[in-house]
Amino acid sequence: MKHLQTGALLASVLGTGLMAGLFAAFAYAVMPGLGRSSDRTLVDAMQGINKAIINPVFMLPFMGSIPLLGLAVVLAWRGQGREALPWLIAALVLYVVAFGVTVAGNVPLNDQLDQAGDPDRIKDLAAVRADFEDKWVAWNVVRAVLHTVAFGLAAYALIVYGAHRLADDADASRGSRPAPVTQGAAQGAAGWQQPQAPVGPGPRWQPQPPQGAPQAQPGPRWEYRAAPATSPPVARR
Repeated sequence: MKHLQTGALLASVLGTGLMAGLFAAFAYAVMPGLGRSSDRTLVDAMQGINKAIINPVFMLPFMGSIPLLGLAVVLAWRGQGREALPWLIAALVLYVVAFGVTVAGNVPLNDQLDQAGDPDRIKDLAAVRADFEDKWVAWNVVRAVLHTVAFGLAAYALIVYGAHRLADDADASRGSRPAPVTQGAAQGAAGWQQPQAPVGPGPRWQPQPPQGAPQAQPGPRWEYRAAPATSPPVARR
């Protein structure tokens, strides 16, 4: 169970990180670069990107991060790592919201751009670009922020889980070692021994048995009495 939980967390962090990096790259590099290009270049480039990106390398982390985060939440709820559970739930919620932004915001714009047809046959490229670019860029910034925050939360959940797992393993290893035998425990196992009386002047010290030791039962008291002195017999003549 521990290995499955660790694997699910690692895969979740990897998937969310890949998506955060992809959409952030579009926000700070790809779209600003295309924004400086001509209308035909932008329309042609985005149509090609929208077709090329539908591949297993993209779809696997994009679609698979949701069930992986869900599995990580379930395993944290049922097993170890409950300390990381709030961060995992938050990461899952944000990723689902970002997924919804892509489906409801960016994908319809991609379909709209694709339906415009071949750039060489589009009569008004400026109008097609104006109807696509600003909206797509805005939605992409929103999903890039959501994916980035989801990635940060998942990464922090992995750190919290790892720290608590190391602490639990350390406690388990210490608990498996035999406890050291102290002098008091050794004396208790061997039986109580009467300590030696201190040497020197002062009040006489009476040893006391340890707590819980059986008390000696009092017996008959014996007293020594000297025989009465008698005079020796006197010889008579």
